[in-house]
Amino acid sequence: MVRNQRQLTKYAGLDVEKHDSGTSVHKPGRLSKKGNRHIRKALYMPALSRIRSEAKSKEFFKRLVSKHGVKMKAVAAVQRKTLVLAYTLWKNNATYDKQYQASAGGERKRAARKAALNELA
Repeated sequence: MVRNQRQLTKYAGLDVEKHDSGTSVHKPGRLSKKGNRHIRKALYMPALSRIRSEAKSKEFFKRLVSKHGVKMKAVAAVQRKTLVLAYTLWKNNATYDKQYQASAGGERKRAARKAALNELA
């Protein structure tokens, strides 16, 4: 049973694994790929689609590519974001809203809670 986003990303193998040992060994982080390869494979095309069609994902992708120069690393980051988004929508029993803003989401939740409390009273 998956309890949070961190466990889900680890299960999918989209978590970053670093290798450090004392003061001499400092290897850069890499995807662990220890998780379920089928989930990673299923998220590849949706990630490419999000990069192509969504402005925020495209901007995120371009920023990562300009920083690292590795496109596959940026695609994997979008895959992880897509997985976390799907999990969050499922957990909150919500639908995807392209115009959603994080601050507006908090206001919507408070309004929904307030309406539910009013119905109970």
